Amino acid sequence: MNTSFTARHFNASDRLQAYCVDAATKLEKFYDGIIDCDIIVSPHPDHDDPQQVELTVKVAKTTLNATENAATYEQAMLKAVDNMKRQLIKYKEKRFDK
Repeated sequence: MNTSFTARHFNASDRLQAYCVDAATKLEKFYDGIIDCDIIVSPHPDHDDPQQVELTVKVAKTTLNATENAATYEQAMLKAVDNMKRQLIKYKEKRFDK
């Protein structure tokens, strides 16, 4: 799985980048056919949840996307990974239960 990390409108720390890439790598436990994974972190204009993470996963013949907002980037990443986990399980069931 190729993983790319992008921080929009700010410079992300190495710790945040490592955390996000590590969390995204865990998605391979649920579906091993992931081709690419793009992580985009950016500030969001919402005062309650000012941090946004967009997770885009490319699998065979489709692209899955999860966007989550939270108080911190780490919390937003956890929410996005949970969302993507559900999408991958559903995709895998549809694809292989035919």
